[in-house]
Amino acid sequence: MNKIRQILRLYDQGKGKLTIAGYLELSRTTVRKYLTSFDSCGLSLKEVDSLSDSELDELFGKINEKKKTISSRMQALQRCFPKIEKELKRTGVTRLLLWEDYMKEFPDGYKYTQFCRYFNDWKAKVNPTMHRTHKVGDKLFVDFAGEKLCYTDKQTGEIVPVEVFVAILGASQLTYVEAVPSQQKEDFIAACENTLHFIGGSPSAIVPDNLKAAVIRSHRYEPTLNQAFEDFAQHYDTCVLPARAYKPRDKALVEGAVRIMYTRLYVPLRQKQYFSLSELNVAIREHLAMHNNQLLKGRNYSRRMQFEEMERNELKPLPVDRFEFKQSFYAKVNKDSHILLGVDRHYYSVPVRFLSKKVKIIYSNSIVEIFSKFERIALHKRSKVPHAYTTNTNHLSSAHRYSAERTPETFMERAEAIHEDVLSVIKAILESGRHEDQKTKSCEAILGLERRYGAERLAGACRRAMDFGIDVRIFRTIESILQNNLDNQRENVFATELGMPSHKNIRGENYYK
Repeated sequence: MNKIRQILRLYDQGKGKLTIAGYLELSRTTVRKYLTSFDSCGLSLKEVDSLSDSELDELFGKINEKKKTISSRMQALQRCFPKIEKELKRTGVTRLLLWEDYMKEFPDGYKYTQFCRYFNDWKAKVNPTMHRTHKVGDKLFVDFAGEKLCYTDKQTGEIVPVEVFVAILGASQLTYVEAVPSQQKEDFIAACENTLHFIGGSPSAIVPDNLKAAVIRSHRYEPTLNQAFEDFAQHYDTCVLPARAYKPRDKALVEGAVRIMYTRLYVPLRQKQYFSLSELNVAIREHLAMHNNQLLKGRNYSRRMQFEEMERNELKPLPVDRFEFKQSFYAKVNKDSHILLGVDRHYYSVPVRFLSKKVKIIYSNSIVEIFSKFERIALHKRSKVPHAYTTNTNHLSSAHRYSAERTPETFMERAEAIHEDVLSVIKAILESGRHEDQKTKSCEAILGLERRYGAERLAGACRRAMDFGIDVRIFRTIESILQNNLDNQRENVFATELGMPSHKNIRGENYYK
């Protein structure tokens, strides 16, 4: 700007263009351009000299720039750029393929290297990006590939399409890929969990897309997460940071990983036929190991080496137990104090005081929990036997509990607590070929005699009854022995009061013991 002012001052002093050029060591053409611009601007020297450097630059600076004439070849290429950018978003489309199409249309066009350079320059101007440096152990980016893989059902020969889950760590770019049946939350959470076990730890955050399995309602600042996925994140001591809707650059790393997988994974996998999902995933892991162990372009280390060196130790340790996916729904307690888990058609008991009330059922692959107003009222192991019942006897009423507890085991325990002779009789009854109801009635009747006659007398009667053998009338036999013993005792008491010989002295033995 100082030289422009000097040119104008010398010109105002009447110096010629050649003299000014020689004095300021400028070309005569440059001096002429500045003076022509000054003459055409309509300002006096005093007004121009009062301008600031920025204003002076705006007035005269552009005349130093060479007017670049855009060739027809460049104009043709630039007209192709919007279409090229759009086509690159399609699966499997590369710059090389688009350049080949460009050369077919414009045989005298630019070669591939210039084609890519000019396209990058154009893209940087119309669509600038920001470089972000990812912290180690900070974020795991996850997404589903747009293109599916498939396997063949052995029995039917049907081609079964499957989704492809891709995850990548931000700092080391270690990549994980897995084929899953669908994008449903069960498969999505299982794939995320397998990723964490693959990398051996938990990152500080997981960055998913706005798919329904992760986000119920998208929001720029506070999205509503799927409850199951949020529980999964809490179990593994991490958080969920969904990408903004329609902003793929928020997860540009995983978008790039998906594009790389199309060439390094999809191409070799489609050259072979697979007959199960597990077989397909085995092949995926083989190619994935090659990808992670391959040296990065222009570097002397791979993704795996970078991960082991700087990121593995920064991940949080995994919990001992794996996450159990839970689902919930509401149901009404039946009159028999049970609720129905519809997915298995299996019934589970609840305390009798909750009859006809609405309860919440939360179930996983192993347990079933039942809640009423935030209070857990029942806990059962999950059973997938249809039309069967899982009953906790403590949930039943006293009458129903007594009926439910009449089992061979409880009869044996009660008999053993009385005497071993009583246990022998009960065992013999239970091992007989009688109907179950007959066995139950006989055992219940015999054990009930303890309340009337006492344990010692019942044991003696059972020991005596074993001498006669166990038959369908065993209860009457034992009861008769006890009754006779009681009658004889009464006779002995009466005889003693009258001074007569006792029943024991008449028979010479204590028959009833």
